[in-house]
Amino acid sequence: METRVAVISIIVEKNESVEKLNSLLHEYGKYIIGRMGIPYREKGISIISIAIDAPQDDINTLSGRIGRLDGIASKTAYSNVVTNHDGN
Repeated sequence: METRVAVISIIVEKNESVEKLNSLLHEYGKYIIGRMGIPYREKGISIISIAIDAPQDDINTLSGRIGRLDGIASKTAYSNVVTNHDGN
């Protein structure tokens, strides 16, 4: 299985969607390397960065699902680092 390193940048504008976002991130938790969240109280938004190492299809699926949440915007940046895991 090949995995790729990527960063998903998320801006949360509606707090009502945070529970659904956290549920998605929990679902893909085995791939998440790290997470950083910054509340920007003056603007009423939160900025989240997710570092992930996962199969390309899983990154695309997670990113798409996040982007469809109401009040949440996301973009994904992919590295050229691809690792082949032989299952051991």
